[in-house]
Amino acid sequence: MDVPATRSGPGDVPPQAQAERDRSLRALRARWRTASLAAGWRFPSDWALPEVDAVCAAVMAKGRAEAAETALAGLARARAAAGAGLAETLADLAALHAVLDHGGDGFVLPDVDATPARLLRTTALAWADVATDQLVHTEVTDPLTGLPSAAYLRTRLYEVYRAAAARERPAAEEHVLLVVSLDLSAVAGFPRLTGMILVADALRAVFDSGQSVASLGPSVVAALVPKDDRVGSHGVALRRALNERLSVDAQLAEAGKPRVSAVRLPTTHELACDLLTQLARA
Repeated sequence: MDVPATRSGPGDVPPQAQAERDRSLRALRARWRTASLAAGWRFPSDWALPEVDAVCAAVMAKGRAEAAETALAGLARARAAAGAGLAETLADLAALHAVLDHGGDGFVLPDVDATPARLLRTTALAWADVATDQLVHTEVTDPLTGLPSAAYLRTRLYEVYRAAAARERPAAEEHVLLVVSLDLSAVAGFPRLTGMILVADALRAVFDSGQSVASLGPSVVAALVPKDDRVGSHGVALRRALNERLSVDAQLAEAGKPRVSAVRLPTTHELACDLLTQLARA
């Protein structure tokens, strides 16, 4: 899991020192992720946000988590935007604190109650700022991919279920969700952002005739498509488009092929909304 190096300017850091710094950053990031998963982080593929790298860099520069409050607040906001709950976000913070407090390479046991109150407060407030704003101002478009948000897809599904009810037919007989998820847990920095931009571009290229497409989470996108004889060919075309785009970056190519799956719609719109929430962090 590479962490991008940061320099003050060309030649400011000797190559040997820079290489050692990079190794230390990678080691911290890996130990933090391991501890967070052990503490109950439910979806490994969405842990490695770009803000994680900023926290690691700040901690390495300052030597302790308390000196990285700004970066931790940024991570908390990103966690909230990605759909992580407050308890899970605080447990992730506790994992970082436990790793730094332990100092070795062995197993650590994260404990939220042992985390400094100031860090808990900073993280909780930053998380709440985004979570509250999402309740009041629901974004229509995902800023990274340019795709409509999950809120848009929930609205489209409401229309689909109403139309199906009027025809006295299950919605699943007429529509299906094609879901694309990409495991970016081992990808850091700008390539992670590039990956989802390329995935979104592939989705738009294949579903360009009125189908509803949306970004569901940090590494998941979906298309609501009619359930007809073109579903199979759309799936094949989507896999081809994804492979062509992602192969241009070595890190993305090494991350593995994206998973494309056809997901059956449940019986009610309420259950469909629950399904989108589950898929967002798959």
